[in-house]
Amino acid sequence: MMEFRKWGLPLLLATLISLQQPPPAEALIEDVLDIIHVVKEVTSGVLKAWDIVQSSPLAANIDFPLMREKQKKVLQRLKEVSKQIDHTEEQHAQYVALAIESVTSYMHNNAPIMAKMNDITDTINRISSRYQQMQNYEAHKDKLEMSTLITFAEWTVSPNAHSVHHLMDRLHITLLGSEDRANATSNNLLAQLVTAYEVSTNQICNTQQSAQQFVYSLYADIALTELKAYTMMEFSWMMLRVYGKGNFTQEAELMRADYEKRTERTLKLLKDVMLRADRIVYRCDPDKYVRGVNYDEVTRLLQGYIENEVDLNNEETCRETCSFYQSTRSEGCFKDLYCARQPRCSGRLYNCQFVDSDMWVCPSPQNSTRRYEFIEYENGRVLGQRARCTRGTTKVDSWWRYLLWHCSYCFCLCDEQGLKSDRFFSLRDSVADVKRNRVVTGLRFVKLNRIFHLQIQEGELLPRGAINQSTLEWKPVDKYNIFDRDVKKGVDYHTLSYESRTIDLDDVNTDDNSFVITGVRFRVVGTHLNLEAYYSEFDFKTGQLVQVEGNSYWKSNDNTDVSNNSKERREKIRLENADVSTRTITPSIPQSRHNQYIDFTNTGLDKDAAQSTVPFIDIQDVISNPPVPLSGIGIYYKGRNGYGGFLGPKIITYDFTPHVQVPKKKF
Repeated sequence: MMEFRKWGLPLLLATLISLQQPPPAEALIEDVLDIIHVVKEVTSGVLKAWDIVQSSPLAANIDFPLMREKQKKVLQRLKEVSKQIDHTEEQHAQYVALAIESVTSYMHNNAPIMAKMNDITDTINRISSRYQQMQNYEAHKDKLEMSTLITFAEWTVSPNAHSVHHLMDRLHITLLGSEDRANATSNNLLAQLVTAYEVSTNQICNTQQSAQQFVYSLYADIALTELKAYTMMEFSWMMLRVYGKGNFTQEAELMRADYEKRTERTLKLLKDVMLRADRIVYRCDPDKYVRGVNYDEVTRLLQGYIENEVDLNNEETCRETCSFYQSTRSEGCFKDLYCARQPRCSGRLYNCQFVDSDMWVCPSPQNSTRRYEFIEYENGRVLGQRARCTRGTTKVDSWWRYLLWHCSYCFCLCDEQGLKSDRFFSLRDSVADVKRNRVVTGLRFVKLNRIFHLQIQEGELLPRGAINQSTLEWKPVDKYNIFDRDVKKGVDYHTLSYESRTIDLDDVNTDDNSFVITGVRFRVVGTHLNLEAYYSEFDFKTGQLVQVEGNSYWKSNDNTDVSNNSKERREKIRLENADVSTRTITPSIPQSRHNQYIDFTNTGLDKDAAQSTVPFIDIQDVISNPPVPLSGIGIYYKGRNGYGGFLGPKIITYDFTPHVQVPKKKF
């Protein structure tokens, strides 16, 4: 018994990040997950109950009133233990349900996994049912017959196929496989489920849990069930001892030895699965696209624009071809022709090309950021989606000059800043309130006053990586305007343009588990928008940020190499002739990886008359469930071939693997 007190308790279960309230100071033991403290307290309570029954007489010397009094004390201790288990189970219930629902949604296609999950569910239900029965006995302890408790205790610990001990073994083998399997890690059910979870993007979005959180949630149900079973067996041996059925010291020790052996193996396999599990959380496409609600756009960055050659040079000549004008301006409006009937491009014009001489143009509504709904050329080619034109089409014809020069209408890309062009990204820091021990727990893009901001969700950090959910809030972004007197371009905000319209696709992460993210920002490196994360040191056991000067730092991927000959070069994701992002009928899938980049560009000529800027911006909340500190953040691209796709933030949840302590020796 004393040896178990010394080394047995710390070996017990490790699962979810769990308790939202800090454990009492006396419960702080190793630098491990909170649930171990729950198990420590529960098992300590169980062992203290043994002190009540140590002096129980043997059957030949039964003192019934004394036994009755000890029975009440044991059951009272059971009540205290049960409250702790129930409280922990309630806190995990939501996240366990999400994980189980996620498994159920795809396991029907995998018969072996389905069979194992059904077996596990059946075993958990059996143990939980017996546990509830034991709780009912405690609630009616003053009215119970002695024989009732004895029968229940004997059934619980009896060596048969229906005993709790057998159910625990069955649960363990179903979950983790036999110990003699050659490759136990890859063959255990946890590893198989995590692998399936990682390749199913919808599951990650539905649960909003990283794969590592997912395996926590799955194991939580198992861990609490095993704790219930362990508690039932301990109290059963106690009751049999109270009523003089035997000493049972050796039986209890053997039970604990089996429990310890199972737990040690579970921790090793769990830690290996967690180590290999992904920790990224992102958002999938919404069921319905609603601009300003779940996505937004950069507008009029590069936009299709019709202009006659005569207005593309200040000499008003038509001596060249459209392709001659790769970077120019609109220099005038010759004889107030079609140029007078459309809003003029006051910026630069790029990549002009000739499509056909004559056309019908359908202008967009005046309040739209588009210029044209569609353009139909006389040769039958249509740019954009032809439909009913609410403002009526306009016939636009090229013409000949002096029978020598053809004054052609060219199709160019207009780069024009104006009130309809939302092309700004905030460069200001967004840092959590570290003085109140807040850390970043989520990200999202928001557009305010035509400026895109990367907004943070913050929450109070608690001991052992927990987050006080009542403190979660989205930190308000700075409400400034680019025209404000004290706001400076290149300092407060970045302006996209033809020459500077690139955003880096990076994962900013750290392997140092003593740091978590407390802030984010964009910076400009060359012509690239580049993501940075602010890291602060913290104490895992106490949950306190280390607020000492020099203990925080900004981190980013500083790679600017885009040459073709470098092994470390950034790779470009190209969007060519892309359709409007929201027109896809198939869900977008993540297509980028760390150390890539993408340019904001126009949609395709044929598909959209180059009227939109892609990729669009995903503005959905990116958070984890349950909320946890972050070790990393990123910007990624998702889409489908032929469509513009979306840019969005992603989060990388804190790595709890080092805090699953596997015992190395006994004391």
